Amino acid sequence: MAWGIVYCSTKDGRVPAEDFLYGCPAKIEARFYAVLEAVRDAPPPQFSGGGYWEAMHGDMGGYHEIRLTGPGRRQYRLFCILDNGSPEELHERGFDQPQIAVITGMIKDSGKKFSDRDYAKVRRLGSEYLGELPRRIAV
Repeated sequence: MAWGIVYCSTKDGRVPAEDFLYGCPAKIEARFYAVLEAVRDAPPPQFSGGGYWEAMHGDMGGYHEIRLTGPGRRQYRLFCILDNGSPEELHERGFDQPQIAVITGMIKDSGKKFSDRDYAKVRRLGSEYLGELPRRIAV
């Protein structure tokens, strides 16, 4: 089955992933879109990742991230959820096919780690997205 790509929207109409992407250097933004397309076309369960697409673990289990390195070795991360299910479940969510739901992104300096608080923000946005039926997405 073919997959789509959607961007989650917050209750106040913001689209955190788009805000993040628009703030990235142009080459990084373009690479994020290219990786998303490659994952979608693979589709996600079969995509090997090539070091760019990684399943997360621990408290971030259920999320995937696209990992890119930009100017000055800054680390750019785009966080996604695979929104898959039966045709009935997908219909209830407002979809006719499974989706890669793009949640938000973050940047860190090389050698640094994101804090638990940083990851909690990602999980909060992801929980908001998963808690809505149909899903709240950017149009």
